[in-house]
Amino acid sequence: MKPPLLIEGRRIVLRLARPADVPAIIDFWRRNRRHLAPWSPKRPPLTAAFWRKKVRDSLREHRQDRSLRLFVFKRGEPDRIIGMVNFGNFVRGAFQACHLGYSIDAREQGKGYMTEAVGAAIAHAFGPLKMHRVMANYMPRNRRSGRVLRRLGFRIEGRAREYLLIAGRWEDHVLTSRVNRAWKGRP
Repeated sequence: MKPPLLIEGRRIVLRLARPADVPAIIDFWRRNRRHLAPWSPKRPPLTAAFWRKKVRDSLREHRQDRSLRLFVFKRGEPDRIIGMVNFGNFVRGAFQACHLGYSIDAREQGKGYMTEAVGAAIAHAFGPLKMHRVMANYMPRNRRSGRVLRRLGFRIEGRAREYLLIAGRWEDHVLTSRVNRAWKGRP
């Protein structure tokens, strides 16, 4: 049996959720419902049944090389989720790319945790996952997100009009990506 996936940063730990994490996941969303609503496509239900299924689905998708959905914890605080970093829409073959999404607890903003977590996760995407391109898109008014991506070496590639339905409204997004210049592998 493979050891559980664990990505460590200086102050944070990222890992796949386990069924035992369901109460902490619900707590994260409950604490941050208002904070994340302006940036989220839809609000997830806050039920244990929904999140138990979501955890199982995320583990299955990871085994199938379709996505990687990680929760962020502070070192020494393994029961309190402070953020999420997700890689989805894996495309292999000649593309070797995925989309990145992330969020941070309202109380932890501005402390560098998101930059550290996303940076560690990208190292994993470019290393063991063998991705060549990671794409991340953000709403122009979400300046914090744009700064995180710039700090991590993402480059703006364009702008998409009415790209995602967020809070009932089609929102424009800035399209960015980071390319793994050291990519070695076989599609």
